[in-house]
Amino acid sequence: MTLQQLKYVVMVADKGTISEAAKELFISQPSLTNAIKELENEMQITIFNRTNKGIAVSGVGDEFLAYARQVLEQANLLEEKFLNVKKQSPRFSVSAQHYSFAVNAFVDVICEFGGNQYDFTLRETQTYEIIEDVSRLKSEIGILYTSSKNEEVMKKMIKQNGLIFEELFVAKPHVFISSKHPLAEKEVIDIKDLEEYPYLSFEQGDYNSFYFSEEILSTLDRNKNIKVRDRATLFNLAVGLNGYTVSTGIISKELNGENIIAKPLMVDEYMRVGTIIQKNMPLSRYGRAYMEALKKHVFDIV
Repeated sequence: MTLQQLKYVVMVADKGTISEAAKELFISQPSLTNAIKELENEMQITIFNRTNKGIAVSGVGDEFLAYARQVLEQANLLEEKFLNVKKQSPRFSVSAQHYSFAVNAFVDVICEFGGNQYDFTLRETQTYEIIEDVSRLKSEIGILYTSSKNEEVMKKMIKQNGLIFEELFVAKPHVFISSKHPLAEKEVIDIKDLEEYPYLSFEQGDYNSFYFSEEILSTLDRNKNIKVRDRATLFNLAVGLNGYTVSTGIISKELNGENIIAKPLMVDEYMRVGTIIQKNMPLSRYGRAYMEALKKHVFDIV
């Protein structure tokens, strides 16, 4: 296995076709195909599945590519340091539940490392996918929470996937509502106060168990339920329908505007928010910077 072979497979994955990758690499298609086959034979895996419509990255190929990108990043760092050579665009990915501080920290990393070229990804996604993304190195860092209700299951899953959980902070549950909501003037909100209003939550797809719910207290029966996929939609419904959701209480006026406010919820529970990373893999410079940015933003608001 050589660095050149790793560059080849990463380029093919990025371009989506052998022909486009060969043009970018200034080699012939047969040479590129042979190099990839040699690597697959050496590693005893299939990185790309060949179909009538072209190629597609296999499941194990997805994992292999994540490691390959890490190796190439480290090689680029060595060349930058000792040869003063600027290499390809930096890559960095995070998968997270819908937290504004995760976005703010991501902005900090881009401002620090972005330069003229970069390829960064922030996935605000479903809980199960966060664990899957980090376990398969699709993302370097994941952000989610545990509570007394889901902690046992979540920690078991995290451990089984070779990951570790590091706590960022512990928060008491809060209700997110519109600043014009009928309950907006209350200092503290009780569960009974919310009975007549729509409950807004993030849809979890095939893994819709309460263990994976992004909202604490998801097991409570509610007469009006609306599930969404993105934060903007949820907040628009909170304003338009006097809906509510339950989260940490940490909200960014810069990102979410003045229309959404957080009120303490009268309940004996907690949300332990933290990061998940690969157990035996050191963080990249972007990962380390992101962790520091997270702690800075959390320190400022907790």
